[in-house]
Amino acid sequence: MRVSRKQVEENKQTILTAAGRLFRERGFDAVTVTDIMKSAGLTHGGFYGYFKSKDDLIAQTLAELKIENDAAKNDVVAQIERYLSPEHRDNFASGCPLAALAAETIRQSEPARDEMSARLQRQ
Repeated sequence: MRVSRKQVEENKQTILTAAGRLFRERGFDAVTVTDIMKSAGLTHGGFYGYFKSKDDLIAQTLAELKIENDAAKNDVVAQIERYLSPEHRDNFASGCPLAALAAETIRQSEPARDEMSARLQRQ
């Protein structure tokens, strides 16, 4: 069964969202492709239709987290309110990816390290 381009993009976004959450919760190395795909509600076998490797997923996840962060910067008051909210405090899976993942990035692929370095330089 063929999947529309829109559905492919939605699935990829779902995978990136699940990966970002799981990486912040457990770290890069403790999360498997199977964990990510299960969390996204997709089959493990479909992973390589969206990403070349787990390293590719990590780099794209870091880039995606940057986009989310940049969007939040446009509304400083909303960003502060979100940061101080009990939901943010009690749920580090949705917290700052820089704080959660910076120390682990050194052990990742060059594209992932480059993406994290670029994010840190823009801060």
